[in-house]
Amino acid sequence: MNLTQSKNMVMKRRRRYTAEFKQQAMELVEAGRPAAEVAEEFDIELSCLYAWMRRARATQEAQGGSDVVRAEGEHNEADELRRLRRENARLRSENVILKKAAIIIGTEFPRQTDER
Repeated sequence: MNLTQSKNMVMKRRRRYTAEFKQQAMELVEAGRPAAEVAEEFDIELSCLYAWMRRARATQEAQGGSDVVRAEGEHNEADELRRLRRENARLRSENVILKKAAIIIGTEFPRQTDER
């Protein structure tokens, strides 16, 4: 056996994993299971699992999201909350403008019982 043949025998084929597969593995580690145990159960390299977790944290920090580690491409609840808060603030300011306009025009604005 020559050097080229022995090199080819050692090299492994690169495997690809779905976002869901990665997410499941990362969630188990975040839940407190030992990373080595999860890696063995999912038949992945431990360094691969740690790389996924590092990448997910970096992506999450760059987006300014919550402390939950998410797989790439998963919807971020913190972004949705920010969007809803912006929309709420916009609607409140529009409501104030409408109230002022109603006073100027001389019409009465309907009152709400639960104003915050």
